Amino acid sequence: MAFKIKDIEIKNKIMLAPMAGVSNSAFRTLARKYGAGLVFAEMVSDKGLLHKNEKTLNLLYMTDYEKPMAQQIFGSDLETMVDAAMYIDTNSNCDVIDINMGCPVPKVAIKAQAGASLMKNPEKIYEIVSEIVKKVSKPVTVKIRSGWDFNNVNAVDVAKKIEAAGAAAITVHARTRSQGYSGKADLDVIKAVKEAVSIPVIGNGDVIDGPSAKYMLDYTGCDAVMIGRAALGNPWIFREIEAYLSDGTILEKPTYKEIEEMMIYHFKSLVDLKGEHIACLEMRSHGPWYLKGIPHASTLRKQLSHINNKEEFIEQVRTFFEENLINE
Repeated sequence: MAFKIKDIEIKNKIMLAPMAGVSNSAFRTLARKYGAGLVFAEMVSDKGLLHKNEKTLNLLYMTDYEKPMAQQIFGSDLETMVDAAMYIDTNSNCDVIDINMGCPVPKVAIKAQAGASLMKNPEKIYEIVSEIVKKVSKPVTVKIRSGWDFNNVNAVDVAKKIEAAGAAAITVHARTRSQGYSGKADLDVIKAVKEAVSIPVIGNGDVIDGPSAKYMLDYTGCDAVMIGRAALGNPWIFREIEAYLSDGTILEKPTYKEIEEMMIYHFKSLVDLKGEHIACLEMRSHGPWYLKGIPHASTLRKQLSHINNKEEFIEQVRTFFEENLINE
């Protein structure tokens, strides 16, 4: 099941996506623990790095347990993107430098003219990738979308330029920028990219379990699948997909007790990483993701939006699971 990105061996075909506010060291560790072959860190701004912005630099934190890991950067200016990539190359212990050319959010794609906005300018993509590849020692990969909108689905042309520029792999999120995260991913785009280039292609979009992962791999011929939103509150998904791809095994879903313990473990990891205050704020998002589909969880969801310390969080979670889920 393994494949390679340049000389980096990836043990399986399952990747964690670079999700802003999610794919930090604590979550990447969980993804690796449960079977992700490669984890992508959330994107960092080229200018934030070069201005030594403290919040940006903190995003570079990683542990050896997470390896192999890819650090993603975003920006639109050639000079600062090259300088930022060189900074990562020298100052980060990551294995791969990934360039974001697919982020659809207005702050990135419109205000900064970065992310998916670059899909409108394939020549600029070639220039940025080419210059970065020349200046760094780590493998360079690129994440793109199908195109800017349905009238401009140009992933194949862009992928060819990225390959020609010397990139080691491409991730294709098979939605246009105009789709955002809505609608269906168009697997034909991933298939067409895979047929057009010889470097590894990672497919992204609508992989939610073992069968959907296998379908994407079989249908498109891509080398690996990337899991994004389906991993929110569900780090077990990597284990489930790996088992299914291995021999068709469908694993049991995690028990309520496992979910309880995971919520507390994840919270404590965030406390260690970012401090109690930030951990409480971030679990206001993560908590509801873990509780999705659990009966009577609305009360705990509301409580989590007001928690202010570690003891309170653990007590609320323990109490909820003890009182409501004895008869699981």
